[in-house]
Amino acid sequence: RYFFIAGPIQVCLTTLAGILVGQVLGRPFGESVFLGFLLSLSSTAIVMRVLQERAETNSPQGHLILGILIFQDIIVVPMMLVTPLLVGEGVEFDKKILYLLGEGILILAVTLISAIKLVPTLLYFVAKTRSREMFLLTLFVICFSVAWITSSIGLSLALGAFLAGLTISQSEYSYQAIGDVLPFQDIFTSFFFVSIGMLLDINFFVAHIFIILLITVGIFLLKSVLVTFIALILGAPMRLAVLSGMALAQVGEFSFVLAASGIAYGIGMDYHYQLFIAIAVLTMSVTPIVITLSPLIANLMYRLPLPAPILSGVKIEGEEEEHVMKDHVIIIGFGLCGRNLARSTKEANVPYAIVDMNPETVHQERRKGESIFYGDATTERVLEHVNIPHARVVAVLVNDPIACLRIVENVRRINPSVHIIARTHYVEEMTPLFNLGADDVIPDELGSSVEIFMRVLKKFSVPIDQIEELVATLRAEGYEMLRPTFTEMTIYSDLKEYLQGIGVKMVTIEEGSPFSGKSLEETELRKRYGITVLAIKRGKKTLYNIDSKTRLYAGDDVGIIGTKDRLEAVEKLFNPKHS
Repeated sequence: RYFFIAGPIQVCLTTLAGILVGQVLGRPFGESVFLGFLLSLSSTAIVMRVLQERAETNSPQGHLILGILIFQDIIVVPMMLVTPLLVGEGVEFDKKILYLLGEGILILAVTLISAIKLVPTLLYFVAKTRSREMFLLTLFVICFSVAWITSSIGLSLALGAFLAGLTISQSEYSYQAIGDVLPFQDIFTSFFFVSIGMLLDINFFVAHIFIILLITVGIFLLKSVLVTFIALILGAPMRLAVLSGMALAQVGEFSFVLAASGIAYGIGMDYHYQLFIAIAVLTMSVTPIVITLSPLIANLMYRLPLPAPILSGVKIEGEEEEHVMKDHVIIIGFGLCGRNLARSTKEANVPYAIVDMNPETVHQERRKGESIFYGDATTERVLEHVNIPHARVVAVLVNDPIACLRIVENVRRINPSVHIIARTHYVEEMTPLFNLGADDVIPDELGSSVEIFMRVLKKFSVPIDQIEELVATLRAEGYEMLRPTFTEMTIYSDLKEYLQGIGVKMVTIEEGSPFSGKSLEETELRKRYGITVLAIKRGKKTLYNIDSKTRLYAGDDVGIIGTKDRLEAVEKLFNPKHS
């Protein structure tokens, strides 16, 4: 709705406002239309970066802003094609321009075909090589090739690069592509803005500072009011509308590309170009400050005595809420373990998403309707695509131990509260995974040893009930032996999830503690402090079946549960030296 309705209305109204301003100033009609084009675009790079830093990308205003920005980025293509037609007093048509327009339509058609068929097929075969370097080089070849082709037929390099991005974005490998290219984003964006700064004539800026400031304020007011008005028409509440309007009030980076194209065709004069550069640089420079101050302005607007539908918004009848996967399981790696886990979660009606690096698997399973995505899970962008900040469980089932470590580290950094289950081949690989934040680590080696143990005993005709008893004991002892010293992060992660307001803590009894040498009954932990002892780790042994006669000794690691304030108070008695 925001893309198909808000975007076109915003571009049309802003362009119309630019035409009116140009006509009032006595400029040619074509130049007035071009002015409207320049004003209608906003800065995707700056606005999205600020929203990401403020964690507002997935907020309601983030969705509205993103919808309008995407439409603006796409409408740049026809704007650049129309620009040569705006030269002169009116709108000029001749054979050369019509030929150029035909070439533009042809290149758009080729781009569309490439996006649907050619590029996805090419990336599929490249992805089958499992070479990340080859995949990245292919992306660059596509981008540079499309940019060169558009430039060779008289269109701009910038337009070609944009069309290349469109072709790649339509493939199922787009998120992996974004993850690979993203590290270069800041570099190229920095180069772009450095070049814009080099275009600015400081002497011109100082000499015309008042007119520049006046026009800048006018642009901010015009664009913010128009976007606010459009958002209100679409039923958005006043606060959301104001936040969106102020975020999109600047001039965009594509306006620079468009302006350079206009000057090349003879639209406007150098004075107008320098004036535009100065105003655009100023609007973009103050955008982060404007977005930061926008909540204050939005709150003031919300207090105005306006009708309730304007302040609170109107829900459009029949409008469906956007489905965002939450509280789900993310399965990384779709081998045998991944398939079994996906089947069981599906039968249990638990939502899940799968990430895998095998393009054939992804292609086949997507045709079956599986929620599976191609990508390298060591890339944060791929993890964010499956909404890892709102996942409940992440199962890391990849075969590469180095990749497993990186995935666990990235997952824990993105979502500190998610439960991470990792599979590893060998017992010695468990400790690094626990250290990086895994809650559970399942070694294949232990499972294999149990299976071998069962088959050997069967050959010696050991009774099946005795084998099952021995297996149960071996599994219990094996996992307890392999698990590191139980901490709040590991053993009690499930308790933390369900006991809201209750804390679980691991404390060590030090020399000099009043509890050292006393039984639980003597400490009166439950009676006086409201604290319950769950388990005691003493050396290599863990005591679970504890009673009031169980004694505590210096060096014991004690697992206790209680309200957080009582835990903090009693911890000082366990560790008097650190209190």
